[in-house]
Amino acid sequence: MSYIEKKYYSKIQEIFESLLILENSLLDQLEKRSVKNINEIAKLCANFNHSINVILKKYYPEIKGMSDKLTIKSVLKFYYDLIHKLTDLVRNIENFRKIDQEYYDKLIEFIKEKNNLISGKYKRICAQELTAFYDRNSRNNLEKVLLEKIERKSRQYFTIGSLEEEVKKIAVLSGAESVIIMNADQLSKEELESAQSIIMFDIGELQDFRQLIKIGNEIKKYLESKKYECVVKNDTVITNAKLLPD
Repeated sequence: MSYIEKKYYSKIQEIFESLLILENSLLDQLEKRSVKNINEIAKLCANFNHSINVILKKYYPEIKGMSDKLTIKSVLKFYYDLIHKLTDLVRNIENFRKIDQEYYDKLIEFIKEKNNLISGKYKRICAQELTAFYDRNSRNNLEKVLLEKIERKSRQYFTIGSLEEEVKKIAVLSGAESVIIMNADQLSKEELESAQSIIMFDIGELQDFRQLIKIGNEIKKYLESKKYECVVKNDTVITNAKLLPD
């Protein structure tokens, strides 16, 4: 690891440590189970988001080691989901001025399960994503499978393939450097039970969270115009559109 990598890795760990204080403050607010403290929760959510963006824009691009990338990205995945859940909580309270008490319970449980989620679920997901995006053999194998499917020249494939190619084109035009489409049964379907396809995209070393969301939303907007359901998950879109044949 180079000097700059060590320095930035240390900076990232410092930010993660500082986020523990925010987590404790958030737990205190959630334990109140009241809509009256929604502004405090919204501020904490903004602080989480700011810290994560500092990591993504300033420090993460300099981390080259796959092991270090996996460690950092697994933690980031947890905070991506936490920010998403908090944003959803704030939006629901602002719209309806009330929330089911179970919502608070699930959020509290989610935060308390942080370490298990990072070392288990998120580490597995990030390992798959990093392998897909950075391992040359995996990329070659995926391309080989795609070429074999093209060579079949089945009418069904070309009908579906046009939609697949359109999705890839939209992702690239929106800033993606690489796009990988997988059958949904290769990854967890937790976000969308009717999922048929998972679209993963990458924008290179400069992982701008806002840019990733923008790309995901562009894909989502296109597929929804075709009457498909979609869920945007950072650098992943889960959809019930069947983009690859069996």
